[in-house]
Amino acid sequence: MPRVEFLTGNQAMAEAAIASGLRVFVGYPITPASDLFEYLSDKLPRYGGIVFQAEDEIAAINAIIGATYSGAKAMTATSGPGFSLMAESIGFAAMVEAPIVVINNMRAGPSTGIATGTGQGDIMQTRWSSHGHYGIVAFAPWSVQESYDMVIKAFDTAWRLRVPVIVLGDAVIAHTREPVEIHEPGEASVYERKKPRDPPGRFKPFKPDREDLVPPMAFYGEGYAVLAESLSHDERGYYSTRQEVYESLVKRLVEKIERSRDRIASSDAYYTTSSRVLVVAFGSLARSALALVRMLRKSGVKIGMWRPKSIWPLDEDGLVRAAEDAEKIIVMEMNLGQLYLEVSRILGPRGKTIELVPVISPQLPSHEELLSFMYKAGVKIG
Repeated sequence: MPRVEFLTGNQAMAEAAIASGLRVFVGYPITPASDLFEYLSDKLPRYGGIVFQAEDEIAAINAIIGATYSGAKAMTATSGPGFSLMAESIGFAAMVEAPIVVINNMRAGPSTGIATGTGQGDIMQTRWSSHGHYGIVAFAPWSVQESYDMVIKAFDTAWRLRVPVIVLGDAVIAHTREPVEIHEPGEASVYERKKPRDPPGRFKPFKPDREDLVPPMAFYGEGYAVLAESLSHDERGYYSTRQEVYESLVKRLVEKIERSRDRIASSDAYYTTSSRVLVVAFGSLARSALALVRMLRKSGVKIGMWRPKSIWPLDEDGLVRAAEDAEKIIVMEMNLGQLYLEVSRILGPRGKTIELVPVISPQLPSHEELLSFMYKAGVKIG
C-alpha cells in the first residue's frame, strides 16, 4: 500500500526508481544530483541492488546500458555538464535500443556555470545531444510528487519502447521538500520487457513487432545470440551499409515513439477557457508562473497557463487546445528561448502572437519578480 513521506525531489526520484525495480545505479557526483546518488548508496543495497561510482559520466552511462542488456533495470543521474559527457552514449542507447533512465537535474550553464544555481537550458540538448536522427523521451516535473511519478513513468516507457528516457528535473525541485505518496520497493506498475517468442536459432534481436515497432529483448546469458551494434545494422544486428536497411532502421527508431505519443505526451492547462492570453511554462518556473497568472486574474485579466509535463514529445494537441481562445502566447523559461521555438513552430502557423520572457537568473524568481522579467522583455499583457 502507498504511504506518504516528506521527501526532497531527489529522494522521491530515488524512491520511485526503487519502487520501479531498480537494480543498478551507476553515477558520478555532481551538484544538484549528488544527494540522490548518496541516498541510493545507502538504500538500494538493502533491496539487493548495486550502486557504483564510475570514474566519470561517460563510464556511468555505458555501464547502465550494459546492465540493461544483462537484465537489470538501471539508471544514472547527473546535471548539465555530466549530461554533456553522456551525449555520445545517448545515441548509442537509442541505436541499440537499451531501456535506460537518466535523471538530469538542470542547473545554470553554460559549461560548469553556477553549480548551486538552477536553470532550464537543457531542452534542446536533451533532444539533440547526440548526432544523427533518433527518438527520445523526456519528462519535466514541477513538484516532488511529479518527480516521483515521472521516474516511474520513465521506467515504464523505457522498457515498453526500448528507448533512453530522460527526466528533466532542476535544482529547485531536486531540493524542495514536500509530502509525496510512494509505493513499497518493487510495487510500482512498470512494464516488463517483451520476451523473445522465436527460438534462439531463429531469433533476430532487432526484428520489430508490426504493431508498436519495438523488438522483443533477449538478455545476455539466456541462450540467444544478441549483438548490441552501434553501427547501422539489420534485424540480425549485423552491420549493414545498404540504403534500405539504414532508412528502415532510422525511421523505426523515431516512429516507435510517435506511435506511442498518446501514451507519452502529457500536459496540464489552467484557466484556458475564454482566456485571451496564454502563459506557457514548465518545471519549477511554472509554479511561479501559475502564481502570477492567478494574481493577474484577480485584477481582471483573462489569462491562463499551459504546462507541458512531457518535453519530448511535446503534447502538441494539448497546446493547440489550450491556445484556442488566446490571441497572445507568452512563453516563460529560464533560458533565451528553447521551448519558445517549439511553441512558435506549433502555434505560429495558426496566427497566434508568440512572445518570449527569458529568465536569465540562477535563482527561481517569485511571481512578482517574474512580472518584472516580463516588463524587462517588453512583453505586455494587453
